[in-house]
Amino acid sequence: MFSEIIQPRFSETDALGHINNTVFAVWFEGARTALFRIFTPELNLKQWPLIIARVSIDYHAQTQYGEPVEIRTFISRLGGSSFDVYQQAWQNGIKCATGTTVMVQFDYQHQQARALTEQQKTTLSQHLFVPIDR
Repeated sequence: MFSEIIQPRFSETDALGHINNTVFAVWFEGARTALFRIFTPELNLKQWPLIIARVSIDYHAQTQYGEPVEIRTFISRLGGSSFDVYQQAWQNGIKCATGTTVMVQFDYQHQQARALTEQQKTTLSQHLFVPIDR
């Protein structure tokens, strides 16, 4: 598991006073940086090997301004060329949102998916999701 602490910004609140639903996609993307480094340690965009095939987010509780949010990032599925990134947003011990992103290793030159290497699978598998809420 990777973990990152987010300090919600006032600008991320909406008229109802809680963090807007659109913010979670941005937070989740930022928290995937550690995974990106598995594929391109320098985060070199000219050598970027990943694309997003799907993103889904479920909302479980309101998230408020003024309290830190922990984003937990796991791998929930490993395929031949793709993998699922499962993420949770926690605030004050409450799971507020969960999301799944399907990432595909992609060969831009040939415009097709590229198989994950055994080394990549081994590294990703070190972050497999174990369903224990705390």
